[in-house]
Amino acid sequence: MMRATDLPLRDGVGASWVALPAGEWLNVIDFLVTRFPAIDRADWRARMQRGDVLDASGSALSPDAPYRPNGMVFYYRSVAAEHPIPFEATILFQDDWLVAMDKPHFLPVTPSGHYLQQTLLVRMKRALGIDTLAPMHRIDLDTAGIVLFTVQPRTRDRYQALFRERAVDKVYEAIAPWRPELTLPLTRSSRLVESAAFMQMEEVAGVPNAETSVTLLEVRNGRARYRLQPATGQKHQLRVHMAALGIPIVNDRIYPILQPALAPGSAPDYSAPLQLLAQSLAFTDPFSGERRDFRSGLGLQF
Repeated sequence: MMRATDLPLRDGVGASWVALPAGEWLNVIDFLVTRFPAIDRADWRARMQRGDVLDASGSALSPDAPYRPNGMVFYYRSVAAEHPIPFEATILFQDDWLVAMDKPHFLPVTPSGHYLQQTLLVRMKRALGIDTLAPMHRIDLDTAGIVLFTVQPRTRDRYQALFRERAVDKVYEAIAPWRPELTLPLTRSSRLVESAAFMQMEEVAGVPNAETSVTLLEVRNGRARYRLQPATGQKHQLRVHMAALGIPIVNDRIYPILQPALAPGSAPDYSAPLQLLAQSLAFTDPFSGERRDFRSGLGLQF
């Protein structure tokens, strides 16, 4: 059976797939419109006319292709009117196993939502010509700094397991208000869950699943530079913990208060980057046994 990975990349983007359940749809396009309500029929029709929707054998499906349950469909994602992101990542290291990138603020790591070509993964696949490139971990698009990619599919799970097993030493830096009454260093432990509010995480009672060490590095004019060392990797963990301590990270548009999103079609505002940097990552390589230590060359506005 064909897999999505058997299909070639198109402009650095791999194929996605969806299973076809039992149902009474007349055509494949009818199912796709139902399955993906955010994508209208005209968009699916255009994709099919371009040859971007394929059957289980890899052959292009026409807009009037009949629906056949219990099969699968492959398709290539597209994003209309994707705004160019005018910042470039830097390659810090590359070998046959790993690629280390220094990611700028505002650049997403992987395709999602309104971002496809303007993502670090797609850019790097195109630039390096490595179709098998895959993120070893992720950081927010608002965060700058170190991002690691695996090169070989057979090693991917073992490298990613280092993060699941907390075997990676992660160091971040952040700029936030200075609270002289706050005794530092300290460790913040709490339970984080998805909030009812869109995009946000929140602290709730229960067994902690997030832990961050916070150290004061220096103070200037009412602001401070902090070292943050997360022992865990929950979504938005550093941002939530800093806000909970009363020192939200400078230019955070999500915590403690979610700011309004830009109007649809508006160009992004790059004037106030979140002052959070993934400064370094270090671990023992599970294959070679050598110590890997990657450090960002970027800085924050202090």
